Amino acid sequence: MSRPARPAFALPPWLAHALRTQRGPVPWSAVVRGALAAGPLLLAAVLADRTSLGVVAAIAAMLAGINDRPGSRRVSVNRIGVPALAGAAGLLVGTYAGEHFGAVPLTLLLTGLGLFAGGISAVGSVASGAGTQILVASAIGAGMPLPESGWQRALVYLAGAAWLLGLRLALPTPGSLVGDFRFDGERDAVAAVYDAVADLLDAVGTPHAAARRSALTAALDHAQDALTGPRLRRYASSSAERRLHAQYAAALPLAEAATALAWAGEGVAERASEGPRRLAAAVRGNTHTGPLPAPSRSAPALRALDDALLHAAEAFDRGKGNSDLHTRRRTARDRVRAVFGAGGREYGLRVALSFGASAAIAQALHHAQWYGQHEHWYWLPATAVFLVKPDLGPLVSRVLCRAAGTVLGALLFAGFAAVLPRPEGLIALVALSGALIPVATRHFAAQTAVVTVLVLALVMVGGEPQASASRIGETLLACAIVLVVGHLPMPGQRGGGVRARLGAANRAAHAYLAHVLREAGGGVGDPTQAPRESPVHDVPNGHDPARSDARALRWTLRREAYRALAEARTAIALAAAELPALARHTEGADDVVGTLERLVDTTTACAVHLDDSGRLTAWHTARLTELLEELAEERDRVGLRGPEAPEVPLAG
Repeated sequence: MSRPARPAFALPPWLAHALRTQRGPVPWSAVVRGALAAGPLLLAAVLADRTSLGVVAAIAAMLAGINDRPGSRRVSVNRIGVPALAGAAGLLVGTYAGEHFGAVPLTLLLTGLGLFAGGISAVGSVASGAGTQILVASAIGAGMPLPESGWQRALVYLAGAAWLLGLRLALPTPGSLVGDFRFDGERDAVAAVYDAVADLLDAVGTPHAAARRSALTAALDHAQDALTGPRLRRYASSSAERRLHAQYAAALPLAEAATALAWAGEGVAERASEGPRRLAAAVRGNTHTGPLPAPSRSAPALRALDDALLHAAEAFDRGKGNSDLHTRRRTARDRVRAVFGAGGREYGLRVALSFGASAAIAQALHHAQWYGQHEHWYWLPATAVFLVKPDLGPLVSRVLCRAAGTVLGALLFAGFAAVLPRPEGLIALVALSGALIPVATRHFAAQTAVVTVLVLALVMVGGEPQASASRIGETLLACAIVLVVGHLPMPGQRGGGVRARLGAANRAAHAYLAHVLREAGGGVGDPTQAPRESPVHDVPNGHDPARSDARALRWTLRREAYRALAEARTAIALAAAELPALARHTEGADDVVGTLERLVDTTTACAVHLDDSGRLTAWHTARLTELLEELAEERDRVGLRGPEAPEVPLAG
């Protein structure tokens, strides 16, 4: 008799996350930009005998390089530019405060900035980057001894970030020679949506369907972000851009039909995915689609898929079509709600305590001359800023990675400093580190090691002695501060960030469901009418303005629901990888978001069926009722409030 197999050893989630690394091809264009950013700026300043200004510009370029992530040029303007403006403002405030305030008023000011920056970080990823640079730059301005005035430092800081942003906008990227190189990021993002639709169709009826549907959501989110970046004009101003917008809009009904097929769980013919893959190739090559596979119209979702495929082919061949991106701008009220909501309040308090405590301790050590000859007391609060950011992973994972990365980077720099000539060798080291940042951002420890080498090289070029040992000591002290603050009890319910994301997903899912049920109740069309023909073509041709507007709103609400669910899922995954003392505060949240995902998938299937027949079946209404009851029980268990569930109409 064989013995039962022993369960494989599994690392605890908090440790497994710290060891996890992102994979993917090397972003060579970002590597080139990194090599041309901080190093050349520092070299130009040294040659002009303005080394201190070169250090400030190189720091700005380094922080901009950390924000230089894959995506379209249009998105990079916000992703790099907005944090840079915030950093310049923080540098200005910090410089004048450091010159005119004593230790206690300065600490209070920095604590207040921490509360403000932490609160606005809850608005979104760009706001979070802005909050980070406000705090890092204010600490540098207050603690870095430089001969220049505050306004000079701020202008040079902006110039350093603008230099990298200019490189991002001007230099071509791989594959950008196809069509208009300005829109290479947008083109790749839209093509990825069609590939994701094809992958989902291939996975229909298999255990991989749920993961492929999540991948489709991520692709749609990425494409929507790539196309909705800042613009000088309200609407797309070139034919190439309008064409991309139309191609993205044509993918939405395809995604809807594919989701409905995945919900039904019945396998489809292999050729079903050929059409979306040919459309993806047409987007990447900026060509026509060519022949598409023959239709298969045996079920409502298949009929919707074929109609959507035909509409997409027409949009591609004509080069124009409905270019609505189906997105709504966040209002000022939405942003204020995020800042003062549970997530914003909790995060703001933790950032304020961590940043303020580290600034107070750093100044106490500085005035006690613990630093010896070094004047860089700003390192301790600046390190705490990165450690307290949940964007970079769970708390204990951030601490472990930051400590390991700093020790490795400091030891590497000590070896380099012993053999490299000064300053030319150190400038080359800055350029090399800048080139490595885009690759190192895949793991926080690697990023920390590269940034540590770069910053220590900048400090030494600026005239200060070797500081590897003190850098390690300050990092370990910052880790201890953030660990303590991260586990302190706070006013209100713990897990505010997760609950805020979960609440937003709950509201978005109910708004989407309510809209579809209004269509089922006769708000658009007669639910007793005969099956409709070519429902997708009603939108571009405008035969029924009411139905066209309702469908456009439905796609907008569906996008918002799936995006909110993806953000909630990400927040829950990070919270689950915390130490048990923190992870227990969000237990049950994954059950709620799982039920919400099934509810939104079912709503999508209902919408497709309504387009085809004008009525819901008993199976659809029973499934919706079951999911709403299940959701109500799970929300009660986790204490989540939300809108009242809409009434599901009777079938037929």
